[in-house]
This record gives sequence, structure tokens and C-alpha cells, in this order.
Amino acid sequence: RGDLVLVEGRVLIPGNAEGRLLRLQAPISLWGGIDPVSGAVIDPRHPDYGVSISGAVLAMPGAVGSSSSSAVMLELLREGTAPAAILMARADAILAIGIFVSVELGYPTCPVLEVELSALDGTPQGTLLRVTSEGRVIRP
Repeated sequence: RGDLVLVEGRVLIPGNAEGRLLRLQAPISLWGGIDPVSGAVIDPRHPDYGVSISGAVLAMPGAVGSSSSSAVMLELLREGTAPAAILMARADAILAIGIFVSVELGYPTCPVLEVELSALDGTPQGTLLRVTSEGRVIRP
């Protein structure tokens, strides 16, 4: 049985990554929503409260607006608690800025794709996925 391409998306930040699927149930603000030291969802109002995004292929329906989210993304990358990759329903420039700055500072990076998240509907949470620099999300 070969690899299965689940979806192809628009590459916002290139890179290759592998991790387990974590699909957030609602949009989130990184600022006040994610602890950069642990990578955990710390917003008690968020349906995924307590879950860690660290090392996951994070599927996000969207980001909620603080411009400080770029700083939190940078901290997640610096701390080693960032997701392995981010799949977004809608591109978010603020989030991407934190990753661009991370590259400039020599910290790790995190690929980001804009994809149709409904393509993952039949894929269970925790499924191992691979993200390619060409914009493919693959189930090995």
C-alpha cells in the first residue's frame, strides 16, 4: 500500500514535516490561547483546552486576530514546542511573520499550507501525516 495524497494546498511557508494530525475544533488566537513554553492550549473557553499542539500537524479553521500571534509563534519555534506543520483554511499573514522572523534568527521553521480542511474529514485525529514543500499532505 503506497502513500495517499489527502490534499494539495497553497504553500505559504515551504518545508517538509511529519507529525500526528491535530484538528482544532475552533479558530484560536495564539496570544493568550497557546502557552509557548508547553505548546498547550491555555484558553479555557477553547474546545481543545489542555491539548498540546507541539509536534503535531495542526489543522486550524482559522486564527483569531492578535498581531501578537507572530511573537507567540516565534516563541513556540524557539522553545521547540511549535507544531511540526500548520494547515490553515485561510492564510494568516500574522502567523507567517513569526515563522519568517524565526528563519532570520536561525531558529527552526514550520511549514504552513492553506488547504481545504474538509479534505481531512475522514482522517482520524492522531493519524500520522507528512507535509511536503510542494504543498501535499500525505498519509504514509
